[in-house]
Amino acid sequence: MAKYEMVVGLETHVELSTKTKIFCGCTTAFGAKPNTNCCPICIGLPGTLPKLNRQVVHYAIKAGLATHCNIAEDARMDRKNYVYPDLPKAYQISQYDKPLCYGGYITLRSGKKIRITRIHIEEDAGKLVHDRGDTYVDYNRGGVPLIEIVSEPDIRSIEEAREYLENLQLIMKYIGVSDCKMQEGSLRCDVNLSLRPVGSDEMGTRAEIKNMNSFSNMEKAMQYEYERQAELLDNGEAVEQETRRFDVGSGCTESMRGKEDAQDYRYFREPDLVPIHTSPQTIQQLLQQLPELPDSRTKRYLEYGIAPADVASLVKYQAVARYFDEACQGVENPKTVSNLIVGQLFRRMPTDEEKETCTVAEKTAPAQLRELVQLLESGKIRMNLAKTTLETMLDTGKSPSQLLSAEDLSQVDDTALTEICRQVIADNPGNVADFLGGKEKALQPLIGAVMRATKGKADAKTAQKLLRELMACAQ
Repeated sequence: MAKYEMVVGLETHVELSTKTKIFCGCTTAFGAKPNTNCCPICIGLPGTLPKLNRQVVHYAIKAGLATHCNIAEDARMDRKNYVYPDLPKAYQISQYDKPLCYGGYITLRSGKKIRITRIHIEEDAGKLVHDRGDTYVDYNRGGVPLIEIVSEPDIRSIEEAREYLENLQLIMKYIGVSDCKMQEGSLRCDVNLSLRPVGSDEMGTRAEIKNMNSFSNMEKAMQYEYERQAELLDNGEAVEQETRRFDVGSGCTESMRGKEDAQDYRYFREPDLVPIHTSPQTIQQLLQQLPELPDSRTKRYLEYGIAPADVASLVKYQAVARYFDEACQGVENPKTVSNLIVGQLFRRMPTDEEKETCTVAEKTAPAQLRELVQLLESGKIRMNLAKTTLETMLDTGKSPSQLLSAEDLSQVDDTALTEICRQVIADNPGNVADFLGGKEKALQPLIGAVMRATKGKADAKTAQKLLRELMACAQ
């Protein structure tokens, strides 16, 4: 049994998908040559004045609404003072005691709620590039708008941390405020981790692990930090409050500096920006703009009887979920649509990028998939023919009505199916003998023979039933 309990809170930085920066008109486009997307405001030249981007405020409020936060009608910007090469002004414009959003939560699969202390807006800093002992600064990222989502220390395991962050990432993508691409730095988090004896309510001394930019690195860093702090405590040593970085090569965290508290930053009100006032009418308008959120969609799909793993696959990609919803309109069993999407369409979209945009829709529209499922539900075609038809639809872009002939849609009546089953039994005495001798698996080749003889038009369950009855009578 574990001796220590992990206590974790996450500070998640989400880069907003505005076209311009938070305080100026410079583009936020990713991948430009260093120091080409910046201006006197970005680099803090004397005499420049910031002007707050209204869309940043609206995106932050949407993030708060989607995570059950209260929205402050009155908020303000503050200066967070620190000297570091990536911040040429020697202060960051952020929010301190009057953030835009507060008091929300994220719900885990277990039903546990991870509380959100606050969501505030701020400007990003530049990027430092270390090369052979030299350090270079790229200010393109400086001034890109961020929201920082701060959780309470409610997380108790690596698994809970990952699920919380995955849920947060999915919500932000659903509401369209960020693409949340960790590989591009548009989602990254700081992990505040401490240990305490199991059963204790007292908080331990925390270490902050900065700038986790992938789920796997976050998990490795948390595991290492747990073991490091546990070893210190076992040896009677104190854990120091500090900021640490994770070294991917060694798999270890290493000290950067002593951990700052709020007083170290000397926050004071930003004199160049007016307070932010958000009316109830604006909040209501932004609430109405939110799409159906992942939790609601998950609950609805589970009510269709879809397996939880398939539900998670559908909900994970919003474009796929929209495709599924449209294809389901007018069908009797949405589970059939789900099976075809997860089973066949996903094979045509092997990468996350393809699923994010649901590239199969370029060849096969939701209405075409719906038409195929309705033919299946009406009994005009069987599942094996539906699957082969769907493959051709994905290859050609044609609809079922363009691919299926009158012969394909014709039915095998019970009398004809009975005669075919008798012939299959007569042609396969070895399999019949094995089945009658107790080998259940010997029935499958017989069913396959019936399906081939009917060109897939027979119902496999009906064929199985007839074969059993006819062989029983023959004994």
